[in-house]
Amino acid sequence: MNKKIRGVLAAIVTPFGPNGEVCPQRLRRQVQRQLKHGNGVFCNGTNGEFFVLSTKEKLTVTEICMDEVAGKAPVVAHIGEISTRSTIQLGKHVAAMGVNAVSVITPYFVPLRQNELIYHYTTIADALSVPMFLYNIPARTGNAITPETARTLAEHPNIVGIKDSAGSYESLKGFLDAAKDMDNFDVLSGPDHLAYQGFLEGCSACISGLANVQPEGVSLIWKHFREGDLEKSKAAQNFISELRNALYAVGFPPAAVKRAVVMLGEDVGESRYPILFSEQDLATIKTVAEKFATVPDL
Repeated sequence: MNKKIRGVLAAIVTPFGPNGEVCPQRLRRQVQRQLKHGNGVFCNGTNGEFFVLSTKEKLTVTEICMDEVAGKAPVVAHIGEISTRSTIQLGKHVAAMGVNAVSVITPYFVPLRQNELIYHYTTIADALSVPMFLYNIPARTGNAITPETARTLAEHPNIVGIKDSAGSYESLKGFLDAAKDMDNFDVLSGPDHLAYQGFLEGCSACISGLANVQPEGVSLIWKHFREGDLEKSKAAQNFISELRNALYAVGFPPAAVKRAVVMLGEDVGESRYPILFSEQDLATIKTVAEKFATVPDL
């Protein structure tokens, strides 16, 4: 990898138009919202609803993000599919677009042993030239990468780190401990409430779904940390953690995040997967969006 990925990458939502189609102009606007605050882009991830996008749409999203970012910030594209073969196929197309790196979720639906995960990731890394991050989110896939497996995979020259979205400090700490004596293996934190702690203990970047709602607030966690002002960094984290707790009470985060973005005046459309918000849910999201629309003096 020519350059480490550092700071904040927004796990950017995929905006849909009135008929549910990917909307390029709306996506470009969302990219600009992130660039304004110095954030990079993580596209086609969980908050980007990769699980309901076609291959063609994933390529379209990646192409738009690359074009709009225009080298101003890093772009990481998620390429994980259920099969090794389809992941490689998508990865080759995405790599050709010049992304800084790709991430690969564990296969889902089918339970896998650690040696099978090692085979899966090694085969993909052998086939691609672009730097690759492992993506650990066992609550959604049913398959967890262990720190020992991450250490084994880190020996591959094309596997440069892991995005841990298991949701707990214990999981993140396990990967950070495993990476301590490895110069070329980075840990990226996924849970928004662990961004500050991750930076404090050695994460090179965080991948933030809540940056869609509050791009400035999340960026301040990194900005203050980089400048050595840990007190202000922690204050920014507390602000984002409060936002997370209020919003995640509604249900599965991506749809709630997307609806909050809409309530902030950003037309990103509806989520594609079946989600039914009650009137109380909508009232809660509206209250949260209004309360956290602006960043306090941090």
